[in-house]
Amino acid sequence: MSKRTLSRIAWYAVLVVVIVLALAPIAWMLTTSLKPESEIISTGIQWIPQTFTLEHFQSILNRYPMAQWTLNSLIVSTAATLLVLLLDSLAGYAFARMQFRGRGILFTIILSMLFVPIQITVVPLFILFSRMGLTDTYWAMILPAGANVTGVFLMRQFFLSVPAELEEAARIDGASSLRIWWSVVLPLARPALTAVAILTFLSTWNSFFWPLIVTRTDAARTLPVGIAQFLSLRPGMVQGQQSIGQSMAGAALAAFLPIIVFVVLQRYFIEGIARSGIKG
Repeated sequence: MSKRTLSRIAWYAVLVVVIVLALAPIAWMLTTSLKPESEIISTGIQWIPQTFTLEHFQSILNRYPMAQWTLNSLIVSTAATLLVLLLDSLAGYAFARMQFRGRGILFTIILSMLFVPIQITVVPLFILFSRMGLTDTYWAMILPAGANVTGVFLMRQFFLSVPAELEEAARIDGASSLRIWWSVVLPLARPALTAVAILTFLSTWNSFFWPLIVTRTDAARTLPVGIAQFLSLRPGMVQGQQSIGQSMAGAALAAFLPIIVFVVLQRYFIEGIARSGIKG
């Protein structure tokens, strides 16, 4: 057996171990949500339920507004993703192609925002939206997501890899910079746009800290915040302890849509990340 073959087998073995470690918590969450509570709290590890049941899913769907929370998360995540795609593609194109004074300094300042934790911005953001009367609304969760520094960086890196001759030809035909961005450059940026869309959708869907602060009612509360709320309620208590089955069922419902989105678009995501680093 050649050295190259052994090296490939070793890499595959490492990948298998990583995949198993990554999927094990998800598999345990799903199997636990399908077990009766008496089987969950028993000693010993059983991956396959002896008795399959949907009582935990039925319980949380009947007792809590899961549909409203899911709809809120879907609206906020989708709107935030569209906003980020618009703003970040415009900003990325400007930093990649347009020449203006202070471009490098401004881009450095924007990238430095990656080092600013969200906890620092929560108080001024809450005061701002409170004075605008936007707390407990979708806008309070959508608008802050528009300041996506990672998306600006990825879009700039991708636009740098686009041949300048395409833009020069369009400019000779009389197209403006905005028209070139929309008609020439943006159609080529589907991989980068998909990567930014996935990152934004997943981060917004899983966002907990800011929605917890800015929402007060189920009309605007998102799914992660709603699940955290029902975990502390009395109807989910079993023998003085929180129902583990209901917790796992809620987590499974919250994770279902993001997993589907990533599985469907993962090819474009990998391509977008790879092509965004072609040219610095």
